[in-house]
Amino acid sequence: MIQSLYSNFKDIFLLTWPMVFVSLIVLVSFRLSYVYKNNIKIVLYKEILLFFFAFYVLCLFQIVTLTDASSSVGSNFIPFKEIFRYKLFSRLFIKNVVGNVLLFLPYGYFVGRYFSGKSKILSIFLVFLASISIECTQLSIGRVFDVDDIILNVIGGILGYLLFLLL
Repeated sequence: MIQSLYSNFKDIFLLTWPMVFVSLIVLVSFRLSYVYKNNIKIVLYKEILLFFFAFYVLCLFQIVTLTDASSSVGSNFIPFKEIFRYKLFSRLFIKNVVGNVLLFLPYGYFVGRYFSGKSKILSIFLVFLASISIECTQLSIGRVFDVDDIILNVIGGILGYLLFLLL
């Protein structure tokens, strides 16, 4: 199971690093210019967290907009249909079920971090909104819409939010 997760992350990294690298250089340049121009005091750990959030969002964007030939089975609007299709802990289960949960763990963490004074419902709603936006975007670019991805992403976002609360 760990080897399969490692292999998936390695494949994703090999596909995304050029776009992410160039985008991060541009984002860091803009952030430094903004900080300098507005004479803002830098808090290193906050800047590092902001950097990692930007890195995560760029990777997420790259992953969800990649064309995946294996996903051409058609859209799924029936909850839990795809989740229960895979044999437990098989490669496809890990890639689709575990992968979707893990994909949104950081999002839930960062939403919790940046909206910590707000309601829990708002944080969960933002996770849901991001997930449904991704699925609608995928549908519009020729990929499939899968309600199970939304369910799994929200579960991952909630787990990320809970991780934020624990830390």
